[in-house]
Amino acid sequence: MKQLFIFTATILACMGMRAQETGINSVLRQIEANNKELQANAQLISSQKLESRTENNLPDPTLSYAHLWDSKNSDETVGEMVVSQSFDFPTLYITRGKMNRLKTGALDAQAATMRQQILLQAKEVCLDIIMLQHQQELLDARLKNAEELAAMYAKRLATGDANALETNKINLELLNVRTESRMNSTALNNKIKELLVLNGNQPLTPGRPFPDGPAVPTAKALGLTDYPLVPLPTDFHRVCSELLAADPSLQSFDSESAAARKFISASKQGWLPKLELGYRRNTESGHPLNGVVVGFSFPLFSNKGKVKIAKAQAMNIDFQKDNARVKASSELWQLYEEARNLDASMQEYKRTFQEQQDLTLLKQALVGGQISMIEYFVEVSVVYQSKTNLLQLENQYQKAMARIYKNEL
Repeated sequence: MKQLFIFTATILACMGMRAQETGINSVLRQIEANNKELQANAQLISSQKLESRTENNLPDPTLSYAHLWDSKNSDETVGEMVVSQSFDFPTLYITRGKMNRLKTGALDAQAATMRQQILLQAKEVCLDIIMLQHQQELLDARLKNAEELAAMYAKRLATGDANALETNKINLELLNVRTESRMNSTALNNKIKELLVLNGNQPLTPGRPFPDGPAVPTAKALGLTDYPLVPLPTDFHRVCSELLAADPSLQSFDSESAAARKFISASKQGWLPKLELGYRRNTESGHPLNGVVVGFSFPLFSNKGKVKIAKAQAMNIDFQKDNARVKASSELWQLYEEARNLDASMQEYKRTFQEQQDLTLLKQALVGGQISMIEYFVEVSVVYQSKTNLLQLENQYQKAMARIYKNEL
């Protein structure tokens, strides 16, 4: 029975995680399909692949014709036609073909890196929208409370139960909260517009459509109301190794390094002779003579220094690869430490909120005359500022975890 309970709880937790990620995943999939920058980069990568393949093509064939005549007797003429095709040593085409396939892998990894960057940017915008939505709900509750207090103290002032100083303080609080609410609402709308730009200015299909007609692109309509459950990894050494192995930017360097090794081999084979085959037709003897043309070209000067250049380029890529791996590992550990500290602060805030006095009780104490207006506003301001701090901590934590797990986008 206990095992059944644990299994059911696990299933429900997984379902909860999937439900929370539905909104963000839905937005990211649409942006992946509609983002103009990704579409432009896909065409660029395609053109670079085609350009790489053309580097291994045969040179153009040549056709030449010579018409000669005798300087003393112009009636005596000779015609000669030559059709020839030159090409590198056959093994060189095989080596360059392997090198081009490695270059193609590097280009694919570069495309994956750019896709990852765009989707990470979009996810961070989604996380900002979730934070601003939570903050809007907090400000709406605070605004409602300020409006009720302002109405109550306006009646008390009319009956002489309150003074003008207390009423003015309430009205000032109401004005400040209303201003914050408007500014937060503007920031929320701007973030949604930023998502639309990332989506190529195409309308976003809501992740959670409402039953009462088509949903407008609000945070609730898009399903951007709850953060996904992303716990801290218990063994980050193993997680870090897995993340580095799956990093497309590092995979691109691996492919480029392997391609550079093949380029060294191709440069060494550049010392092999170039070949030429062709057909020759000559009419000097009065009747046509047909034959085969065979030629060799020895690269005594054209390949000089190319092997050294290829080796230097390969070493340059290897150093860049090592540096990129060190930086990526350091960045992951920094993000993990940041997330760990943020998580600790979040837990402290949550424990404090569970132990502190409820805002409703504070309001009742104010209305009942148990605390003064000054005491009420001091307590309320601390509580609201602490809740705002918690919202920002949650947002920073989610962004840090999103950057850690960006390879899973």
